[in-house]
Amino acid sequence: MRSFTPAFRAELTELMRWRRDVRRFRTDPVPDAVLARCLDSLRLAPSVGLSEPWRVLRIDSPAARAAAAANFAETNADALAGQPGDKAADYARLKLSGMDAAPVQLAIYCDTDPTKGSGLGAASMPQMRQYSVVSGVTMMWLTARAEGLGLGWVSILDPDRLARDLAVPATWDLIGYFCLGWPEDEADTPELERLGWEARAEALELEVR
Repeated sequence: MRSFTPAFRAELTELMRWRRDVRRFRTDPVPDAVLARCLDSLRLAPSVGLSEPWRVLRIDSPAARAAAAANFAETNADALAGQPGDKAADYARLKLSGMDAAPVQLAIYCDTDPTKGSGLGAASMPQMRQYSVVSGVTMMWLTARAEGLGLGWVSILDPDRLARDLAVPATWDLIGYFCLGWPEDEADTPELERLGWEARAEALELEVR
């Protein structure tokens, strides 16, 4: 089994600590080779039954980007309207999407009925396919951070509307819309924590049965 040095393990921990959900991007383009390395790392993730259910769309056309942005704007307005009392003012101050500037935008889906894998491991827990794609996104996210890039996960969307706008197959389930690019600034503390929206737990609560 391959082993790694203490120095490498320390740097890996540092990389994970500096992985942030970025919403503020510079518009500088991402070189094709750098983007390819980020996307290729997604394929290193485990997938149930080796089904590789990830489906990645690069959203480049003005029409597709405008549709996604409009989807976010309307869904976000609904979310704001649903915030109670003082929380609404806090919510309104948050920047929750980098669609306005991120040079690379991806819609990542899970194929819930893939031809690969023959259903292994998913009969009793079909959601394992979605979990596999999320694992792939995490691999890509860490790779992007190692390249100096930021990634932002946009979940404030109507997935059915996005599926229609992007004309995806009926078996594809949206995992997230992702903005990728060079961050305006860097921080090792989540923006939501810095803005007082929520506090991170000081330690993992472990229960034993």
